[in-house]
Amino acid sequence: MKTNQPTFDLTGKVALVTGAARGIGYAIAEALASYGSDIVLCDLLPTELGEARDAIGEMGRRALAVEADLTKVPAIRGMVEKAVREFGHIDILVNNAGINITQMAVDVTEDAWDKVLNINLKAVFFCSQAVGKVMIAQKSGKIINISSQTGTVAIPQRAAYCASKGGVNQLTRLLALEWAPYGVNVNAVAPTFIETKFTEPMFKNEEFYRYCLGNIPLGRVGKPSDVTGAVVYLASSASDLVTGHILHVDGGWTCH
Repeated sequence: MKTNQPTFDLTGKVALVTGAARGIGYAIAEALASYGSDIVLCDLLPTELGEARDAIGEMGRRALAVEADLTKVPAIRGMVEKAVREFGHIDILVNNAGINITQMAVDVTEDAWDKVLNINLKAVFFCSQAVGKVMIAQKSGKIINISSQTGTVAIPQRAAYCASKGGVNQLTRLLALEWAPYGVNVNAVAPTFIETKFTEPMFKNEEFYRYCLGNIPLGRVGKPSDVTGAVVYLASSASDLVTGHILHVDGGWTCH
């Protein structure tokens, strides 16, 4: 007997992932590939980018590596054009690239503010715009923005980061509203602190680590697989009626 059960199969899909050379970005690319998607990897780290492309290729998926500075709108448009030339379509966009510069609010410089906002918010919009035009034309697509719990709750020493992720959340809702008539779903995943090489130095600070655990009711920080599971769901047909949603993967931090 046939049933209308959801599927996470991404066979035949093409996913573009920014910040994909390492860390959470590569974990996302690998997860999407494991469910059948071909991958466009974007980053500014040529050696790691090539290694990531080769690893995806070894999984039996087609992979394209594009070195692009996402603070430059022409570079974003060029990246999307390369992807469309190579694959003919883009079905999934994961806006993962992001940075943080830790400073108390009274010490934030204009340069630091601009660096964080340019990558974390400006690039998210213009990547979404460029890929969104492709998706609108094909009348289908899934855009997934990697936000943060700091888009909802404030964490000290992250003024620019909190502002950028709050902006990502609101941008997600706006794009979901405007592009729903074209069959384009726009959602965000908002993780807590995730165990990566980037966060390893932070977790070596016992006071900070206890602070994190004290705010996470489930009693642990996240793993990359916690994020990738949420992304695969939002990229798949299982989430076809979900749009404009901020999916917190935070162990309950934002319940406070």
